Amino acid sequence: MMPTTLQGRKVVVLGGTSGIGLAVAKAVLADGATVVVGSHNRAKIDAAVAELGMSATGGVLNVNDESSIMAFFEQVGPLDHLVYTAGDWKRRNNNIGNNFDLTDAQAGFGIRFWGALLAVKHAMPMIAPDGSITLTGGVLAHRPQKGAALSTAIAGAAEHLMRGLAVDLAPLRVNLVAPGLIATEVWSRLPEGAMQTMVDGQPLPRPGLPEEVAEAYLYFMRAGYTTGQVAIVDGGRLFM
Repeated sequence: MMPTTLQGRKVVVLGGTSGIGLAVAKAVLADGATVVVGSHNRAKIDAAVAELGMSATGGVLNVNDESSIMAFFEQVGPLDHLVYTAGDWKRRNNNIGNNFDLTDAQAGFGIRFWGALLAVKHAMPMIAPDGSITLTGGVLAHRPQKGAALSTAIAGAAEHLMRGLAVDLAPLRVNLVAPGLIATEVWSRLPEGAMQTMVDGQPLPRPGLPEEVAEAYLYFMRAGYTTGQVAIVDGGRLFM
């Protein structure tokens, strides 16, 4: 029988130094696990580990560099659950028109898609047979918005990757969380009130909190009979 808590388990969170990833790291620690956070920024890793406490460690990796990913997981060693929340927040030209830049568009898949796939490749031999992998997509895959065709495609690609992996890697479980608009640091650059305007009209008319999204990742880690599934955490945005 699968454990109902993460007590004694080892969880790796790539992208775990801020936003949703940091919230997941805090949640798994509260549930009794140890956590390893991975990021490309050493200063952010050190700050996150200091905040998380003694049951947390961290390592530097570049998810655009396969040799870096391989070295990271060789250092981590055996683990129980992999969570991938790494994201690329560079502003890109999402419009498919005269100014479309194919090279920039291809780079948009680097962290969110290819990075996730390479992380799975090198983590997979280390993951316990009753462990899991949880990827991150976005609600855009289900509710496209004008001017965001590329972001929609990336989110959709992550979902279909998850489904294929759930079949190929079985009985290892693979799932995906698709957040809506979540109040993380990346949105702090917006003018005051802009986030609220974006969520007006949702059944839950407010941005989500990283801690609320983290609960979906915990469910997937604990749920021994759940694989190939998407958890949409969007305040009802799909029904706007």
